[in-house]
Amino acid sequence: MKQFFKFMFASMTGFLLVIIILFFIMMGIVMSLASFSKKEIVLVPTNTVLHLSFSGAIPDRASKNPFENLSSFSLKTDKTAGLDQILESLKKAKTDDNIKGIYLDLSSVSAGIATVEEIRNALLDFKKSGKFIYSYGETYTQKAYYLATVADKIYLNPQGIIDFRGLNGSVMFYKGLLDKLNVDVQIIRHGKFKSAVEPFIYDKMSPASKEQTLKYMTSIWDHILEGITETRKISAEDLNLIADSLKIQKAEDAITYKLADVLMYKDEFLSALKTKLGIGETGKISMMTMEKYMNAPDKMFKVTTTKNKIAVIYAQGDIVSGSGDEKTIGSEGISEAVRKARLDTNVKAIVLRVNSPGGSALAADVIWREVLLAKKAKPVVASMGDYAASGGYYILCAATKIIADPSTITGSIGVFGIVPNLKGLYNKELGITFDNVKTNNYADFGTNTRAMTTSEKGFYQSDVENIYQTFITHVAEGRRMTTAQVDSIGQGRVWSGADAKKNGLVDEFGGLQKAIETAATLAKITDYRIQSLPEQKEPLQQILEALSGKSNDALLKKELGDAYEYYEYIQSVKDVKGVQARILYFIDIN
Repeated sequence: MKQFFKFMFASMTGFLLVIIILFFIMMGIVMSLASFSKKEIVLVPTNTVLHLSFSGAIPDRASKNPFENLSSFSLKTDKTAGLDQILESLKKAKTDDNIKGIYLDLSSVSAGIATVEEIRNALLDFKKSGKFIYSYGETYTQKAYYLATVADKIYLNPQGIIDFRGLNGSVMFYKGLLDKLNVDVQIIRHGKFKSAVEPFIYDKMSPASKEQTLKYMTSIWDHILEGITETRKISAEDLNLIADSLKIQKAEDAITYKLADVLMYKDEFLSALKTKLGIGETGKISMMTMEKYMNAPDKMFKVTTTKNKIAVIYAQGDIVSGSGDEKTIGSEGISEAVRKARLDTNVKAIVLRVNSPGGSALAADVIWREVLLAKKAKPVVASMGDYAASGGYYILCAATKIIADPSTITGSIGVFGIVPNLKGLYNKELGITFDNVKTNNYADFGTNTRAMTTSEKGFYQSDVENIYQTFITHVAEGRRMTTAQVDSIGQGRVWSGADAKKNGLVDEFGGLQKAIETAATLAKITDYRIQSLPEQKEPLQQILEALSGKSNDALLKKELGDAYEYYEYIQSVKDVKGVQARILYFIDIN
């Protein structure tokens, strides 16, 4: 018995030691991740070059989630700058005497074309300071090259290449897979252009879908060529000839056709950079990344005691009911943010930044109502990101002014519903059958184990038509148009920002900074502070939520890389409920 207690106490002691050790390890991880929120004060040495690389995704607003870019091996987080921080840092660098120029380290850019446009415009503004911008890349994708064309000189690796062939938009279709699984997707929609549902019912793009897609892609391409023409002094005709004939086959071709200036290896480029800085071959270049420079003090910053604020409300992702998160636009979360800004007497104007392909029509209507109430109280300026389509347009159509980039994808004023019939999958593929009893005729309306009846389809179609009519009425009232005019440019049709301005869906061209300046002008204020909403959760709070079992897909994002976009798309399709106002298909423009 004595031996038994001896072993028992030894085991208990060992178990407690393991628990204590694990506790301290966990606390170490938590403290390490919590340090993510600490802002180090960065001092910028004289003669510094700002080193910019945009290979990762660029959200409108950077996340405070410490797991967002967590390495599964080192447990370190790579800080990712948001568009708001990038624009603010470039504005700061323009007047920072210690920043002598910018080195664009470009190969590929993962951001959307409208986001690239906003950064490009900020770089053009930076150049007004007289400081240099040099770009170097081993290869340049089309978006990377478009960004690089702001540079004073474009350097290319002698064995590198510039991808310049025009825009291509591809859509993934699922009808073949659904047929193999014996799944019948029942579609109720309004509008011949509402191609969001096509991947589920066709195996290729419809003529109407091809028409609208080619139209807005051509508009975006023409805008890109216009920008390149202004900075590289190559005509749009010559640029189209280069693309149509694939004349850039090797690095030397880029020099011949003036797309690049110099062929150099990386060491040679760094030597050229040293010469530009006047530090000699043996000198060391002082480089600073954007992520680090964000924490440098702004010497031009003016301390203000004003109570005046402009609230910038970030609405990014699919529109859903509920609170939402940093990747979704929750009807409750965004409505609360708009309401808070409306009731705050110190907030003199609101900027609603929308980057969304749409989502739940009901959730969009809830947000629209709050935007309408806010506009009655103070100026509301809508700023469109890469997408502000369908439900994304729905929530901002009541704004005082709507500002978009020419390459923003917008419009898609239309609605649809999807009701999958899984009877074939259950019966023929899995051998599962269903039977039921019901107290009323339509008690089982909406079930996915049988096809809808003709009368049920009629009920659903009526619902879709009513919501569409509400949608175009809201747009007509907000844009001071007739419902007939909105319907003529609606029907689910997608437009580029450039064409949306022509047809009255957009007021002015510009990005987030232009929207803020416009809001200040409308509010008749010159001295103000920016308040970002919805308020973000602090990193420690997000750590505790993650440890408590709330899901986080940071590691999955790390593993899947570019394919993560398709995973997100499949997840969004899986969660579709009720009548939708959204671009449901995933179109890859490259």
